[in-house]
Amino acid sequence: MPDVATQPYLGGPLDWVGMAGIDAPVRIDAGDGDIQQVHARLDAFVNLVRTDRRGIHMSRLYLLIDEHLGATALSPFTLERLLRAFLHSHQELADRARIRLRFDQLLPRKALRSDYYGWRSYPVTLEATLGHEGFELSLATDITYSSTCPASAALSRQLIQQHFAQDFPAHEPLQHDDVFAWLGSEQGIVATPHAQRSVAHVSARIAHGAPLDVISLIDQVEAALGTPVQTAVKREDEQAFALANGANLMFCEDAARRIQRVLDADDRLADFHVRLEHQESLHAHDAVAYASKRR
Repeated sequence: MPDVATQPYLGGPLDWVGMAGIDAPVRIDAGDGDIQQVHARLDAFVNLVRTDRRGIHMSRLYLLIDEHLGATALSPFTLERLLRAFLHSHQELADRARIRLRFDQLLPRKALRSDYYGWRSYPVTLEATLGHEGFELSLATDITYSSTCPASAALSRQLIQQHFAQDFPAHEPLQHDDVFAWLGSEQGIVATPHAQRSVAHVSARIAHGAPLDVISLIDQVEAALGTPVQTAVKREDEQAFALANGANLMFCEDAARRIQRVLDADDRLADFHVRLEHQESLHAHDAVAYASKRR
């Protein structure tokens, strides 16, 4: 059968040629030893260095994806082997290969105080490249958390102090029961600091020889922030969440430095970049901070 892609064709080299949005089942160990099958969307590419060839063999890339990822758990080794197969199938046509996988990682999350569990879904993007500079693998995910403004908290405390001074004049003796009751009333919390749902966009390059550990990256970031959003919540859990927010007041700059500090100490990461987005309830715009690995 004719193959017009092999016909002589005058043109320039192309950076990437391939397919985007390929549906495929992928088996992955996210870092806890439990291999799960997820629905992934894949983009597969090679470059085209031959200026006298019209195109690449896209069907070869498609078939190689199923051959290499259909039965073997995802790992840096399997991804590098797949990219080498991409290049082998395009000898003299390409010298660089690239694949991107997008899927949702479901993780069980325990409530803060009660014995209930729920599920959190984290979007994960894996991107692997192979070329003259060698093999590189990056991992990206989004982590949602709550952020309470330190400035707003200070202003709220000041208002509470003022109302306390009004309700309990300095020249009158304090009664423990009266103060205790006042603290438990609406008068005892006349102002509350503003808080908002916030998102940490984290992208990390995996060090050579390090395992693919999605769960560890997520856990480290959530622990550093201290206020990840919850799943199953009873009243005691909601109270514990309020306590966590009070103990972790943070501007977006604070959140960025917390994540930077913990990821800097992880030798499994060769590099990382984070974008912190506090979707403010005070303003109609967002507060944003960026951070990367300290050299």
